[in-house]
Amino acid sequence: MEHALSPATLAELRRPRPYPAVSVLTPTHRREPESGQDPVRLRNVVAEARKRLESDPSVTRERRADVVAQLDRALAEVDLAHAEDGLVIFAAPGEHQVWSLARTVPERVVFSDTFLTRNLVSAQAAERPFWVLSLSADRVTLWSGGPERVVEEHSGGFPLIHIRENFDAERQEQIGDVPSIYADEGTRQFLREVDTALGTLLRDQPRPVYVTGEQAALSLLDEVGSAAKSAVQVPHGGLAHAGPEAVWQALRPVLESEARKDASSVLRELTSARGRKIFAAGVDELWQNARDGRVRLLAVEENYRVTVRDQGDHLVPAEPGDLDSRDDIVDEIVEQCLETGADVRFVPDGTLGDANGIAGVLRY
Repeated sequence: MEHALSPATLAELRRPRPYPAVSVLTPTHRREPESGQDPVRLRNVVAEARKRLESDPSVTRERRADVVAQLDRALAEVDLAHAEDGLVIFAAPGEHQVWSLARTVPERVVFSDTFLTRNLVSAQAAERPFWVLSLSADRVTLWSGGPERVVEEHSGGFPLIHIRENFDAERQEQIGDVPSIYADEGTRQFLREVDTALGTLLRDQPRPVYVTGEQAALSLLDEVGSAAKSAVQVPHGGLAHAGPEAVWQALRPVLESEARKDASSVLRELTSARGRKIFAAGVDELWQNARDGRVRLLAVEENYRVTVRDQGDHLVPAEPGDLDSRDDIVDEIVEQCLETGADVRFVPDGTLGDANGIAGVLRY
């Protein structure tokens, strides 16, 4: 199952396909007892997709058989034992993908000539993905981080290895010889290569960066390079050779501190915007401004969801059972704001007070 949504991957997903490009969405659960219902709901929503394929007169027999086979292959790849909060299956002639999301999605089946990506985009923004670079004199490891975990990333040339004859970094650290390691010209050149690799990675997949390592390593990287100048430094050695749990435990207090700072910064901007009459709140007002490209900063509480009906000029709360309701309108607003260059921030539930879960700062 897929997790990481890079700009290149998103562009590929949005590429037009031969009809029908089928998007199947269903909420999933991480724990019992709620997770017990997931296999049944998944089978039911995929069965609905098959039924719609059978009844769609614009789909030829050959294409129908192809897409049904892709749905079956996708279903076989689903691993509900490691489910997160949402599952998205894409199937089209000759291809399929399965995405696991750390954000819930509405249960629905969509036929079009493109895949439905807004829930992936919103989930990616909510996850606040980041990079972790773990430094040592002989190895630099790259980690991809998200909610409650990091996983080692094998791309961009990482992990980078510095081979030196008769060199034992761990022993030299134990005997207190770290400064001499990082004064070595070979090590300096190695960290220049690390900085170049990081810069290339960030051009393709920009994210916040955290750098772990001995203080001497952090100082040298800052001295010889530029890509990590805005990174958050975490003075903690030994993580270049450690497992993901050790890296996560070292980062967790730093991430929590950064999240508190970020929420406070968002609230200050929203308060200032109220005084300058460029403040907006609520899904109806934000949807209108998002479509006009007027939102500069969008703040959304992490678990805020609302189901609405579109009456043309306004969104109104939907009644249970409304056939034309839109239950992922928050994800639509997030995607639209990102498309127009807005800064989207997810904040803890309750942070926005009387703004009803979603608020923004307008450009004008």
